[in-house]
Parts: sequence; C-alpha cells; structure tokens
Amino acid sequence: MSTPTDTTEFLNELNGGAFASQIGYAISEVASGVVEHGKAGKLVITRDMSQIGDSHMVKIKHKLYYKVPTKRGTRSENTALDTQMNVGTAGQVTLFADALHPGQLFERDQATVKPRT
Repeated sequence: MSTPTDTTEFLNELNGGAFASQIGYAISEVASGVVEHGKAGKLVITRDMSQIGDSHMVKIKHKLYYKVPTKRGTRSENTALDTQMNVGTAGQVTLFADALHPGQLFERDQATVKPRT
C-alpha cells in the first residue's frame, strides 16, 4: 500500500522551491486582475511524469500558465521546467532517496574500508 506524498513538501521541492514561489505570485496576479477589472482570469498547473531509465526516479515536468485580465484584454505568462525526484519504497515522491538506514550512506558490504577479521 502506498503512503501519500506530502503535497506541501513536494511543491516546495520542485525546482528548488522556485516553482512554489511562482505559483504564489501567479495566484496573486490573477486574483488582483480579477478583482480590479471584474473579469475572469485563469491559472493552470500541470505536471507530467516519466520514469528515468529503470530506476526508482521520475522526471517531473512542471508547467505554470496564467492569464491576468486587464482593462482592455489580458496578459499571460507561462513557464515549464523539470525536476528529477525519487519514488520511495512506500510510494512517496521526494527529492531525496530513502536512506538505507538513517544516518548511514552505504550498506556494510559496500564500505570502502573492510573490517579486520
């Protein structure tokens, strides 16, 4: 059974947090235009995911498009970038892979210095 991804953390990890900031800016711009001019605005967020090779990683293409009403029409902007993320053993999508054991980077048999026997 999958564990849900933390949505706030996920959005904050896309493009190092820049995507979340762009969304916040777009929301404010569109809402301000809607209130000021009494016309509808639009904000569209899309994410397309594809597997990277045979790994437990996905490439997430994130797109933001918004249209702000103006006095005589609209103005719009769009942006598209991608972020590589890991899919954990429980299904959570995060920037960093699951740790084998907390605080340990490698399994014992992968150590570069072998213990004395």
